[in-house]
Amino acid sequence: MLKALIFDVDGTLAETEDLHRQAFNRAFGALGLPWNWSPQDYAELLKVMGGKERLLHYIARDHAEDAPALRARMPEIHGLKTRIYGELIESGHLGLRPGVARLVREARGAGLALAVATTTSRPNIDLLLRINFPEGERAFDVIAAGDEAEHKKPAPDIFEIAVRRLGITPSEAIAFEDSAAGIRSALDAGLPVVATRSLYTESHRLDGAFSAVSDLGEPGHPHRHIAGLEWPEGRVTVPALRDWHEARFGRAA
Repeated sequence: MLKALIFDVDGTLAETEDLHRQAFNRAFGALGLPWNWSPQDYAELLKVMGGKERLLHYIARDHAEDAPALRARMPEIHGLKTRIYGELIESGHLGLRPGVARLVREARGAGLALAVATTTSRPNIDLLLRINFPEGERAFDVIAAGDEAEHKKPAPDIFEIAVRRLGITPSEAIAFEDSAAGIRSALDAGLPVVATRSLYTESHRLDGAFSAVSDLGEPGHPHRHIAGLEWPEGRVTVPALRDWHEARFGRAA
């Protein structure tokens, strides 16, 4: 039986990626670094999963001559970026993507467990959840985040951690992702995937997801179907997820 839903954060629960970009740029300016990442720059950098890893990649690629000194400043740069990101969320009250709060409520009411599996850092997750859910981080039974995984997505590590903490098998859960790397990570952990496109993943192939949609959909505001399974009334719902899961794995899975 379907027992759990597992969500990515950035681009899946909320359109956070541009806030991350803005936070990086403000941190660079505050620390006297003459760098500014445009949306186009950041879309390319997002091919590297994890904020620290993304910054290291940028330093190695564009500032190799100063790499040793810049790497030594990594804790300072990333720490300030994280604080600024938190301030941006607090001031802007970044909302959840369409259908997320509704599906979380449905899942809770249906007795399904909920988890987060993401490469972003735990403070960022806690803040986002605190602002958008009355229960805060307690809205989710398991949070697997940031540096807990030895290897970032597209490696399956973070999803494997979430599944293990939930105490289930991969076939008893469904993952929600927005990126090609995230889909690969979930699939390699043995999880079926629903994909929702986000601002920075419009160009990503969503191969492997059993359904790809623009978002999870709301009553009166159906999502746009992209590929795979189509959902009744343009909304991803717990009954429809259970119907698909039973057809795919059987009632005793």
